[in-house]
Amino acid sequence: MNDDRTKILIVDDEEGIRSQLTLALEDLYQIGTAATPDEALAQAREQRPQVILLDIALSPYSGSQEGLEILPQLLEIDPRVKVIMVTGNDERQNALTAVGAGAFDFYVKPIHLDELKVIIKRAAYLRKLEIENTQMASALKQHRGFSNIIGTSSKMQKVFKIVETVAPTLYTVLISGESGTGKELIAKAIHSRSDRADKPFITINCGAIPETLLESELFGHEKGAFTDAVAQKVGRFELADKGTLFLDEIGELSLALQVKILRFLQDRIIERVGGKTVIPLDVRVIAATNRSLAEEVETKRFREDLYYRLSVIALDLPPLREREDDVVVIANFLLDLYGNENGKTNLSFNPSALQRIRSYDWPGNIR
Repeated sequence: MNDDRTKILIVDDEEGIRSQLTLALEDLYQIGTAATPDEALAQAREQRPQVILLDIALSPYSGSQEGLEILPQLLEIDPRVKVIMVTGNDERQNALTAVGAGAFDFYVKPIHLDELKVIIKRAAYLRKLEIENTQMASALKQHRGFSNIIGTSSKMQKVFKIVETVAPTLYTVLISGESGTGKELIAKAIHSRSDRADKPFITINCGAIPETLLESELFGHEKGAFTDAVAQKVGRFELADKGTLFLDEIGELSLALQVKILRFLQDRIIERVGGKTVIPLDVRVIAATNRSLAEEVETKRFREDLYYRLSVIALDLPPLREREDDVVVIANFLLDLYGNENGKTNLSFNPSALQRIRSYDWPGNIR
């Protein structure tokens, strides 16, 4: 059975101390021991401990600093290992020197196990966070290429696979999700991976335009069609010809406009407002909503036939709170972005900040 507990290497020339610490810690951690500098270096190379308890002296002789002397070599083997220097009162200055040279912390003998356990727990936790951050940074580099969408969680990987599968097809796609979950980014990703990538990607927010103007925005109008129609206007459907039209917040459409959208999806033709000419178009439609259109159908606020036409492929985007550690990946990305903009590099979150980022509910998702 794999033991995924933190590995601790106890380095001390006194067998009694090694035994005492082993007995106190072996229920919580994987324990290795070493009595000499050579043994310590060999164990560090072979076992790769995450935390090392290192006696400064490693010798019964007064003034010995063998532990301090091998500290740089231990850090060279693993720069992220957390070394806790164990020292006597008369060696406190050497311990401070060790911390300045890269040791994580120091502990002054005599050993009080409860106090030492707190330091070890803190060191192990920080090492774990550093490894996670490195893994997330690597994953971020890998997935930032997906149309600038950041997502390493299993749920987002599933979304990406669906996007890759559906993009080359002509199917209509319905993207559902809370506000801020990235519906337009996913729509753009589908378009950019399709045969229409070099053709127009036109968007319209159906909830942001008054209903009296929305029909003209979608289908265009002829000169004189209404009081302010002083010239012919081409609508979003015509602008998207040979490309993709993204209908955001489609659940806001009136029933009258839903009929016109349905007609296009069935017959691939439109008529401008005030016009009599039928205009055939080649437009792929991707729609998005933050509502449950199935519930809207039940309450007769959305046409059932249009719902089924739109949801040939249905894609549900998870909220940020359900995306595992994506929130930390995104936070690190933004920290790097704004840090670089302000001339600051190598910034990182402390453990407390990461814990708060993870535990927050993120009601607005990524906004």
